[in-house]
Amino acid sequence: MLLQAVSPVSEEVVWVSGHGGTWLRTLDGGSTWESGVVPEADTLQFRDVHAISAETAWLLAAGPGEMSRIYRTDDGGRNWRLQWTNDEPAGFYDCLSMFDDRRGLVYGDAIDGELRILRTVDGGENWSRLAGERLPPALDGEGGFAASGTCLAIGAQNVAWIGTGNAERARVLRSADRGWSWMASDAPVVGGEAAGITSVTFRDERFGLVVGGHLGQPGEHTANVALTADGGVTWTAGGSLRMAGAAYGAAWVPGSNPPVAVAVGPGGADLTSDGGINWTGIDDRNWWGLGFASEDAGWLVGPEGRIAKITFR
Repeated sequence: MLLQAVSPVSEEVVWVSGHGGTWLRTLDGGSTWESGVVPEADTLQFRDVHAISAETAWLLAAGPGEMSRIYRTDDGGRNWRLQWTNDEPAGFYDCLSMFDDRRGLVYGDAIDGELRILRTVDGGENWSRLAGERLPPALDGEGGFAASGTCLAIGAQNVAWIGTGNAERARVLRSADRGWSWMASDAPVVGGEAAGITSVTFRDERFGLVVGGHLGQPGEHTANVALTADGGVTWTAGGSLRMAGAAYGAAWVPGSNPPVAVAVGPGGADLTSDGGINWTGIDDRNWWGLGFASEDAGWLVGPEGRIAKITFR
């Protein structure tokens, strides 16, 4: 069982999603976990989860055509409602995130030169596709990577960011109005087919980093970290990750001082405490997703149903 995404609500409440229609939840900081399979969804790959409480969470199934779907629960996973099914055969959706209990975004690969972004203002009861004129034109082949559910990040003050890939250049899309309009900036991460940005994470409204790489070169070191100090308007190259291959996810550790960020991928897990310039290894196992509630409560997930708790104090 491959687990791919983590959504911490608090140090005690954490949701995880994975393949085979699977979801998991802990209410005691990871001491015990309950799991389930969404009815009639056991063939789906839930590559993203976003939770706002112990009871309410959304799952994004990623896949071609109607295999991209969104489900919601309001009773801790006992029941799930299908909120949206992709009706474009060429469509493939990658990441979901919510500003609050009503407003959220979903990002998908481009179709016919037009990026796909969905918005909701009613908790997902309705999802509308953003008109093409509100988006930068897509690069040839541009899309996202549904690796860890972190190619879309949401911050305070209505800001959101998306990392793109699979095109000649890796880019970061930025919105300052809850996803209503977007601008694009190039980032110095390796581009090309099966390459680009997999994950976007911000520690505040100005300082952030993206990670990625070339997913088809697991043993190689490529340019796969970029940094910003102006809210994602411009990007500079970061330091080299210790692990080889692409990073699949990254996250800042809330409350850490100096600020700590962790990146994970099939090559292991790395840590930086200087804003992404220098990285050190903390684990060599295969990890796909991660999430942190605090210095005392973070989780890594990956193949074989593996979940690890990580603390820094």
